[in-house]
Amino acid sequence: MKSLAAFSLAVALGLGGAVAPAIAQPSKSDQGEARKEMRAGNVLPLREIEKRVLPSMGGAEYLGPAYDSTAMAYRLKFIRDGRVMYVDVDARTGRILRRSR
Repeated sequence: MKSLAAFSLAVALGLGGAVAPAIAQPSKSDQGEARKEMRAGNVLPLREIEKRVLPSMGGAEYLGPAYDSTAMAYRLKFIRDGRVMYVDVDARTGRILRRSR
């Protein structure tokens, strides 16, 4: 019976990870890719992007970044008044692509 419960839990956890969007679950390879692209001069450093975006978020709490190597974009996550907000930023130019509220 214990093994059935453990198997069910493993399956449930495995399926939960497969459903989540890639941008919300940054992989170690995406983080490595961001570093590689930054060293090559293809993308701006994350700190530079944060310096541009954070002041425009009007007191929202910054929760952190995720990098999408395919889109070459950062998604910055914020929360204000219990609402989560995302700001997608072109990693090459620092231009804000989209804000979700």
